[in-house]
Parts: sequence; structure tokens; C-alpha cells
Amino acid sequence: MSEPIRILIADDHEVVREGLRLILEAEDDFVVVGEAADGREAIDLVRDLQPQVVLMDLRMPGMDGLTAIKQLRQQWPDINIVILTTYNEDALMMEGLRSGARSYLLKDTKRQVLFDTLRAAARGEALLRPDVMARVIGQSITTPSTDKPVEGLSLTDREREVLIGVARGERSKEIAARLGITERTVKAHLASIYNKFGVDSRAAAIAVASQRGLISQHDLNG
Repeated sequence: MSEPIRILIADDHEVVREGLRLILEAEDDFVVVGEAADGREAIDLVRDLQPQVVLMDLRMPGMDGLTAIKQLRQQWPDINIVILTTYNEDALMMEGLRSGARSYLLKDTKRQVLFDTLRAAARGEALLRPDVMARVIGQSITTPSTDKPVEGLSLTDREREVLIGVARGERSKEIAARLGITERTVKAHLASIYNKFGVDSRAAAIAVASQRGLISQHDLNG
């Protein structure tokens, strides 16, 4: 039996942290290694405890979750962060994903969705709920990108096919099987996409691609 996934919970409400610990540790493959009441404490505990996944609230006193996500990703680029918040705001969601969070969940999410999202994050994958994915894609229509234009930013046909698979929630091996290529080739295409977009996670790549109109809701339904 493999080792349980080590999780750090960052939330300023003690009752929320305790509730999440009880829920998660009822599953055999999760163990909560620490709890933080703000972003600064989360960074300190990540340094000390080396969790596989950080479950991060956004609005906390002192250092907020978005600032903590950015600093965590700077210090530990491979850290897996899942946002769990009460704030159903598109701007926060987009900033969180572009800052490097794997996924974005609301606190009223179902337990199984939470479990599946944490397991995907531990594998280094993004698992975005269909309604969240639709909102990400919708930002390309309702919100112009605030980034400076990138000269010649484009994807090859194959890179776009891979990214659409990622946006649909497919794992690398599922994308490889559908496209008739190796999983290693899928990862090479993802690395190229990350390099072009200046990001280092699937969720951030999806956010950038949607804001630049490189993928659409139609692609997800195709």
C-alpha cells in the first residue's frame, strides 16, 4: 500500500481546519500533516513539513492566500496547491490559477470532488470542475487580458489538441491514447506550452489560453 498523501490546510477559521481534518483523515490515502491560520504560517509549515498538497483559503488576515501561493511557487515550483474558498469570484479564481494553483474549489463542494481534486493535485495534475472550467473559458470573452501582448504567441495543432485534452480534465495517458502518441510526447508538448505562456502548471496554461482566445467552450464540448 502506498504512503498517504500529505496535506497542509491553510485557513484562518479553526473550525474549518478541524472539519477538513476529520473529513480527509477518514480516507485511508490522506493524512493532514499541519494546519496554518494565515499565509505566512503556511509558508513556514511547508518549509518544515514538506506536504504534497496545500489546501489554501484565499482571504486570511496577515498574508492572504494569493500572496502565499505566489511565494510558495517561487520557493517550491513543484508545490501542489488547491484553493478552497467561499468566494465565488471570477477575478480571484483566475488570479489564483494563474499564480500556480492546481484547482479552485468552493467550500460547498461535495466530498468526493474534494478527494478527487486532491488526488489529482498530488499527481501534479489539474482537475477543474466543469462549471469552473466554463467560467475560465468565459473570461476570454468578458475580460480582456491585462498581459502585454506576446509577439507571435501561438500553438501548433498538436499542442492545441493536448491543451484541449487538459482543459477537459484528461490525464496525460488519456490524452496520449486519444491522440495515438506516447505519454512522454504529451509531456513534451505541455512543456512547450508552458514555455510559450511563461507558466508552470496545467491550470495556469488553461487560464492563459482562454484569456487569449486560443481555446473556447466549443472546444470542450467537441
